[in-house]
Amino acid sequence: MVKGVTMTLMIGPAVPIPVPQSVLDALVSVEVTNSTTGPSVFQLTFNLSNNSPLQTIFLLSGGSPIPLIRVVIVATINGTPEVLIDGVMTNHQLTPGGDGGHSTLTVTGEDLTKVMGYIDFSGIPYPAMPREARVAIILAKYAVFGVIPLVIPSIMIDIPLPTERIPRQQGNDLAYVTQLADDVGYVFYIEPGPVPGTSVAYWGPAIKVGIPQPALNLNMDAHTNVQSLNFTYNSEKAELPIVFIQNQQTKVPIPIPIPAINPLNPPLGLIPPIPKIIEAIAGAAKVSPIEAVIMGLRKAAQSADVVEGTGDLDVVRYGRILKARRLVGVRGVGMAFDGLYYVTSVKHSIKRGEYKQHFTLSRNGLISTLPKVPA
Repeated sequence: MVKGVTMTLMIGPAVPIPVPQSVLDALVSVEVTNSTTGPSVFQLTFNLSNNSPLQTIFLLSGGSPIPLIRVVIVATINGTPEVLIDGVMTNHQLTPGGDGGHSTLTVTGEDLTKVMGYIDFSGIPYPAMPREARVAIILAKYAVFGVIPLVIPSIMIDIPLPTERIPRQQGNDLAYVTQLADDVGYVFYIEPGPVPGTSVAYWGPAIKVGIPQPALNLNMDAHTNVQSLNFTYNSEKAELPIVFIQNQQTKVPIPIPIPAINPLNPPLGLIPPIPKIIEAIAGAAKVSPIEAVIMGLRKAAQSADVVEGTGDLDVVRYGRILKARRLVGVRGVGMAFDGLYYVTSVKHSIKRGEYKQHFTLSRNGLISTLPKVPA
């Protein structure tokens, strides 16, 4: 591995264990992608001899004898371990080599949200339970995989009366929990760690506050720690949602514009874009005023991130692992684009002697809201 960086690979049914040295010797590359728009995914590439018993072991692990094979990848940099992914294998691909004596085995998989999508639990009733209670009960069944629920109550606690309606699950656990999050403008994802074999199932608002990660520096001579960094500004993306709330006495709809800067999307840029698109939220008049406003807040937050940055870095030069779903500072790009950003995706690419990351950043305006970005 890279100097100062070591990697631990753990594989096994239900409870993964460190793989033997023969498996690590056959490992060619590791790719892990963490993104806010979908599940985390991984890809392991092995170079195996055609007579290697590892071929049979890996191919059997993808078949019916063992239903779930977990994979945990841990990267340790300067003595600090970081769990990159805790997931399950979903696909095996064997490609014969050109020399006739070796083959390339590629193993792909997804994080533990994949397990939540295997069984359809449609019809299970949840009488007198708000969304938060339903989510907690659903996530409790995955404690066997080390999943720890972190459920943040929404600003609209809706407890349905059993005499009026009893909520019932629709679809598998992943689809239902995600739908419950969408209903209140929340997000749902499973983040690996903090220790191998455990994960945190987060159901709550997107976290765009807190202590930022060390700054990404460009054009700063010896302090430069990124290989490339590019930004785009798309003002056409900004929208102004209009929510129509119906007056129960007069039945007259009342239009309410929802600003882009709101509790679900705090300002990271000093100058937000002026929205050119005004869109009425369909169906808002059929729900309660609070639910209608939540629909508008969610729509406004989705269209507000008009500044996007992409780049690459070397983990050794950066000094730590850049994590998705966190804030990070940017310095040396210029007044318009310096400041804090939300990390929307990170792709880890690990080979012998090399550990690089490709990342994507987003922000809802130009010019930093802070006079100085923490180093």
